[in-house]
Amino acid sequence: MPAFDLLTWLRRQCEEFVFLPAGVYVEQGAHTWPLVAENPAELTAKLDSGGHLVSLPKESAALANVIEVALVDFLLERLEALSRAAGLRGQERSYPDLEVSGEAFGGGFHAVDIKMARLNRSGRQTQSRCTLYTGNTYFKWPSIRWPGMYRAFDDYASHLDVIGIYRLDLASRGRVRDLQLFVHEPWRVASKERSSTTREYIGAVTDVDRLRDGRGEFDSEEAFVRYWRNYPFRVPRAVELQLQRALREQPGVDRH
Repeated sequence: MPAFDLLTWLRRQCEEFVFLPAGVYVEQGAHTWPLVAENPAELTAKLDSGGHLVSLPKESAALANVIEVALVDFLLERLEALSRAAGLRGQERSYPDLEVSGEAFGGGFHAVDIKMARLNRSGRQTQSRCTLYTGNTYFKWPSIRWPGMYRAFDDYASHLDVIGIYRLDLASRGRVRDLQLFVHEPWRVASKERSSTTREYIGAVTDVDRLRDGRGEFDSEEAFVRYWRNYPFRVPRAVELQLQRALREQPGVDRH
C-alpha cells in the first residue's frame, strides 16, 4: 500500500510553500563595510539601499519561470526527506517539470507540471490561459517518447498540475504578491479553448474560482481526452520530422 496519495501530499506541501526572493543580488554596492544586520528584514533593507538588489522581471513568462524553479526546488527537498520516494527535475522546455517516483506513492512514475498565471485587475480571472499540454506532440501521440522527455506520456501512472496564481506588485522587487497554489488533475481545470492563437497548446479555464475548485469544462477525463485528441491541431514540418524520427527509433509504436 502506498504511504501517500500524491495529489493530497502535493496539496499539503504547496500550503507551506513561500516564495522568498526579495530581488536579484548584484555585487557592486555603495555602503561601508562590514555590512551588519540583526535580522532578514534589516539585511534586505540594507542591501536594497546599498544598491545590491535589482527587481525580478515583471514579464509574465520570465517571472513564472523564477517561481516554478523555486517551487520545484522546494518539492525536491521535501521528496528527499521521504523514504521510498524520489524526485527528478524535468528537462528544459519539456514535460513534465517534475517527475515523482517511489513506493511511497504506489510505485511507477508520476508527472507533475507547474503552471503560473498572473491575475487580472479584478482578481477574478487570470490574464491568460494556463497551458496544460502541448496538443500536437506528446499528448497527441502518447505512446511515443518525444525528444527531451524521460518517458512517453502513457508511461506515467498519473498526471498532476500545480497551478499558481499571483498579483504583480511593481512596488516590490520580488514582484509577486498573494501567490496561491492549486493542485488538480489537468482535465479537471481544462477548457475547450487553446491557450495560444499561434501555438498548439491546450488551455485551462481562466476563472479563479473554477481553477481553485477544479471545475473545468469537462465532466470526465475520457471526454477531455476525446475532445483534445480529435482537435485539428496543426502539425508543422518540424514536428512531423520529430515524429518520423521517433517512430524509427521506437519500432512497434502505434502512431494512431
